[in-house]
Amino acid sequence: MKKTFFIAFILTVFISCKNNNKSEQEVTTIGADGQEKTAKLNDGLTLLKGDFIYFADAAVLQTQTEVYGVVIDKKMHELDKKVQPYKKEDTDMVSVEIRGNIIPKPENEEGWPFRVEIKEILNIYKPNPEDNTVVKLGN
Repeated sequence: MKKTFFIAFILTVFISCKNNNKSEQEVTTIGADGQEKTAKLNDGLTLLKGDFIYFADAAVLQTQTEVYGVVIDKKMHELDKKVQPYKKEDTDMVSVEIRGNIIPKPENEEGWPFRVEIKEILNIYKPNPEDNTVVKLGN
């Protein structure tokens, strides 16, 4: 029942229109510059920018074109800990920039067709206070 509610909630959030103006948002940069970035281009990892949420034993990264399940591991918990200061409620999504491996989900599991295993956390974007898109479900 919890999983069904959570999936319905996430789908509702994903379907709702969202107007993000990230040019005016504060950005927390975590990572390297210069030559290290150039070397990283050949390591086989994929750069992903999107909205991250970890709630009720499920982690999701929604980009502009795709929705990924996130592998729950040490790096995912590190990202969740870093986004907590930006969340007002447990169900808030926070824009992030990460690098990771995209892998297909096992055939016998439910969920999105691909998963991402986070290898590096690059940026966390402070939510825009003018964005008042809120979806709340009541009893």
